[in-house]
Amino acid sequence: MLTDSHCHLADPALARRLPEILSTARTQGVTRFIVPAAQAGDFEAVCRLHQPPECYGAVGLHPWFAGQFSPELLAQTAALLQARPKLLVGEIGLDYHGERKQTRPAQQTALLAQLDLARQYRRPVILHHVRAAADTVAALKQTAFRCGGIAHGFSGSLEEARALIGYGLLIGIGTLALNPNARKVRTAAAELPLEHLALETDSPFMLPAGEAENTPANVRRVAETVAALRGIAWQKVAAATERNIGRLLAF
Repeated sequence: MLTDSHCHLADPALARRLPEILSTARTQGVTRFIVPAAQAGDFEAVCRLHQPPECYGAVGLHPWFAGQFSPELLAQTAALLQARPKLLVGEIGLDYHGERKQTRPAQQTALLAQLDLARQYRRPVILHHVRAAADTVAALKQTAFRCGGIAHGFSGSLEEARALIGYGLLIGIGTLALNPNARKVRTAAAELPLEHLALETDSPFMLPAGEAENTPANVRRVAETVAALRGIAWQKVAAATERNIGRLLAF
């Protein structure tokens, strides 16, 4: 069994073909899914998909949409968490790539509030972080967040990965690892202890090079790539990452 620990099944690109998408994933051994929201408009669809133990939703405000943050949105998120005991918080985080760094204060405000909410409800988080590792770790420290989660779509250094692991986060290895030129993520996949890794696709985004679409079925390829980098059987990667996800979801 494999888990796609980050797939946007509520996105129209996948939602309109969801039975086919899930069927294809299962042929590759992908049988569990974590589905994050990006903004409030996604919450209803994500909550419909939230059907543990097969599919776990996450509600939160992605840093790209930090301008939408408000006390009302936080209250809406809290109400959903209270009503659904297995709902995670995400996709939240910081993104300082390009012009997005101009919204840094709004992003930080939204992240701190949502981390604090996740801490109150003892929920794991799905954490987006791009060119913002130091501030992400600072936010975890400031909120005393220790409820676990996944540092999604990791592409940083081993030092950054270890800092995030120190706060109880799994390191999400995604389809970027399929690119032989993605040296940092492939180094992380090869050298970090297996007990700190999770597998993901970020589908329908993060298209593998030269391919027309990305779906959860590609988790199998990610597992095989991690295994090849480590010189072990892919089944060993699958077993270890499934144990990790099992621990994460046992809240």
